[in-house]
Amino acid sequence: MANSVNTNVGALVALSSLRSTNASLDVTSKRVQTGFRVADASDDAAVFAVAQGIRGNIKAYASVQSSLAAGEGLGQVTAAALTGISNLIGDIKAKFANLADGSLTTDQRVVYQNDVNQLVTQIQNYIGQAAYNGKNLLTADTSVTFVADVTGTTLTLQTSSSLSAAASSFSSLFTGGYTAASNYSSAIADLGTLELLVNSISAQVAAQSRSIGLQKGFVDDLVDATKKGLGALVDADVAAESATLQSLQVRQQLNIQALSIANQQPNTLLSLFR
Repeated sequence: MANSVNTNVGALVALSSLRSTNASLDVTSKRVQTGFRVADASDDAAVFAVAQGIRGNIKAYASVQSSLAAGEGLGQVTAAALTGISNLIGDIKAKFANLADGSLTTDQRVVYQNDVNQLVTQIQNYIGQAAYNGKNLLTADTSVTFVADVTGTTLTLQTSSSLSAAASSFSSLFTGGYTAASNYSSAIADLGTLELLVNSISAQVAAQSRSIGLQKGFVDDLVDATKKGLGALVDADVAAESATLQSLQVRQQLNIQALSIANQQPNTLLSLFR
């Protein structure tokens, strides 16, 4: 190869190699710093577009998770109230067995009747307090719907005021109509009607709540799987990229040294004129 003071071929080769190394170093440094193999459209437009679509779906799923969590909470609060009411009905049955005893004195009967009054009042309190996020399944005849997936499918918790009405009716019957031992067989029958209603509503709420819980678990798993897929698509292998970064830094230093040596080569031509 001819020596020239106009065109330094060695320097051009070294400079080209340095440019290539610097470009690779910039890419690798960005991956290490951001943790992403594809951080923006400039890295890979097609992959970035797909990733943005997936991120949008994840945000939509977050709203679905929030809605289903609200449904799960409302179902749990309602179930807790119904369980409490069922337990109170059992306590009332025990008091009725005492009140059916014809040997009770008037004072003793008043004591038992007051106990039952308190228990019946507590049933109404449980119904009124079974609210979650401003919704009460036991005091209104409306349906509460919750978003189940990103396509807009919904799940429903069916509400009913029949329990509240039945509890009020039973309270009125007990206060006005159950005054002697002979009345308590009818009292037991009326309480049994209330108990059947409580059990029916409990079964309905449990079934609907279970559907919401299962859907929430599925959506949670779906979000986790989607995030894993997104990570596989855009995340960088930071350990590998760090090793590559060190290698490129060494190569950069070698390129700089090679360029320095190449730039010194024309000086050797001066020795021919000494």
